Amino acid sequence: MSNTTTAGTRRAGVWQAILLLAGSCMPVLGSVLITPVLPQLSEHFAEESGAVVLVPMIVAIPALMIALFAPFAGQIVDRLGRKKLLIGSLVVYAFVGTAPVWLTGLTEILVSRVLVGLCEGAIMTVCTTLIVDYFHEEKRRNRYLGLQTVTTTVAATVFIAVGGALGAGGWHVPFWVYLAGVVIAVPMLFSLWEPSGSDPTDTHVDAGQPARVPWRRILVRLFVTLFGGFTFYVLIIEVSYLVVDTGISAANTGAIGGVAAVASLATAAGGLLFARLTKVRPARLLPVAFGLQSVGMMVIGVLPVLPAVIVGAIISSLGSGLLLPSLLTWVVTTANFEERGRVTGWWTASFYLGQFLTPILMGAIGAAFGGLAAAVGIVGGCAAVVAIAVLLTGRRQTGLNHPTAAQDA
Repeated sequence: MSNTTTAGTRRAGVWQAILLLAGSCMPVLGSVLITPVLPQLSEHFAEESGAVVLVPMIVAIPALMIALFAPFAGQIVDRLGRKKLLIGSLVVYAFVGTAPVWLTGLTEILVSRVLVGLCEGAIMTVCTTLIVDYFHEEKRRNRYLGLQTVTTTVAATVFIAVGGALGAGGWHVPFWVYLAGVVIAVPMLFSLWEPSGSDPTDTHVDAGQPARVPWRRILVRLFVTLFGGFTFYVLIIEVSYLVVDTGISAANTGAIGGVAAVASLATAAGGLLFARLTKVRPARLLPVAFGLQSVGMMVIGVLPVLPAVIVGAIISSLGSGLLLPSLLTWVVTTANFEERGRVTGWWTASFYLGQFLTPILMGAIGAAFGGLAAAVGIVGGCAAVVAIAVLLTGRRQTGLNHPTAAQDA
């Protein structure tokens, strides 16, 4: 089988996939690179009013900006094109990402982080859209969407380590890593191209028909994606606190980091599993993914001791790795070329909004039900309900024999 796929009059291969997967890692860099130097930032800005809240927002605010801006990025993608927005966003990303190296005020740094989030929303939307644009063959497209989860998960682990190592030179130093945006933009400039709207191998809106967002087809799926974004980030954010709650000292960063690393590897394994299950439709994988999350979280909720936390985190993270590409494929691959940017933008917004809401919702659930482990168990129960609902809905759609049911499933 050829290792290339037609995209307009040009053919995309492994090199284009590598560039798009590398670009997909930039939003991950924005959310994790700075976490090791947050204590330094808190100490540096301790005298500023509201620093206790504002310093953590340096990490959190890009995710909110992605959620808010991604739909607008999708509009730009569909109306003005993919490549120019991607290259421009990467260059601006490098500039505003490194801005804290020379900025001195907390407010100015927060403004730069808002701009970083806007760029990340555009980068993630375009990279995902181009993967679907370039690779129409279902097996290869799903493989690369699965590898997107693997690469971003591995990149998150690497970026945390890099941020920690560079942080030894001061809190300014890790921000230099944002120059990676320019490093990636240069080969993209010469190796990527604008897909053709007349590509016969892609799906298109009927001639003369307006290209609108297919809300009837994707709205429920976006709500499922919002919930999936929330469950995906529960253990990423909370696993360290769960380990400490079992009696491990907060100073024992080796044990805490070890559990987090094992969970991260399980997430990557889930993405690899999706990449291998290319013949199974996403609607059939989603109940499995939510089910694995449910089992893992309920193990933690019922037995909040260290061995159970480790086992539960592995099971749940395996489900999370399977969940992310399944959700993405379930929503985005049903879109026609002319509407794909906006559909991808709304998917990205839904997923990252779930990420942003995770610490807020977990705090509220924990306060209501008596602690973090109980809250994780409650979320696991909700994931089980969603798994059953998606399973029953998928079976009902298959039985309707609707012309688009096979595609939507």
